[in-house]
Amino acid sequence: MSPSAKKPYGILRVCRAWRLARATVQRHKALADGAPRIPAKRGPKTFLSDEQIFAEIRADLASTLFVGEGHRKVWARLRKERGVRTSMRRIIRIMREHGILACDRPIGVREPDTHDRTITTETSDAMWAIDATGCLTDEGNAAVSVVVDHCTGECLGVRVTLRGTRFEAIECLREAIHSAKRQ
Repeated sequence: MSPSAKKPYGILRVCRAWRLARATVQRHKALADGAPRIPAKRGPKTFLSDEQIFAEIRADLASTLFVGEGHRKVWARLRKERGVRTSMRRIIRIMREHGILACDRPIGVREPDTHDRTITTETSDAMWAIDATGCLTDEGNAAVSVVVDHCTGECLGVRVTLRGTRFEAIECLREAIHSAKRQ
């Protein structure tokens, strides 16, 4: 106690004068009290318990028309419509603990694959393919478009241009149609 002001000195001033760590003084004060310290959740105490928040989540999910709502929408509606102010991570944790989080995608059984991974036909002119690529020439870059018959592998049309636009590819296809008509 201060003799002149009759007030207690602060712990910081006392620890500096006695050259002690404040944590040591606090620990000895806690041991002198004799009450066993029960560890509790750190941070500010929440207004609602987890069970009360879970009841609010259930009520919110029951009031919506949609199925499988995610934690963000639930959190936003709890804040806006019901006045429940809590963190989104707490909402996620509670929903995860009770198994009511929305699934990312349903896990289903895949059907057997009916495609044999070949694109060959029995007759000519039944299916064509068009492809484009780029190449470097003596004059600079060039775009090459090619139309090929799937049955014979024959090249039906070729077009080499400066720019490989869709219009140039259509011209290559037009050339293939004209060559098929002539045969």
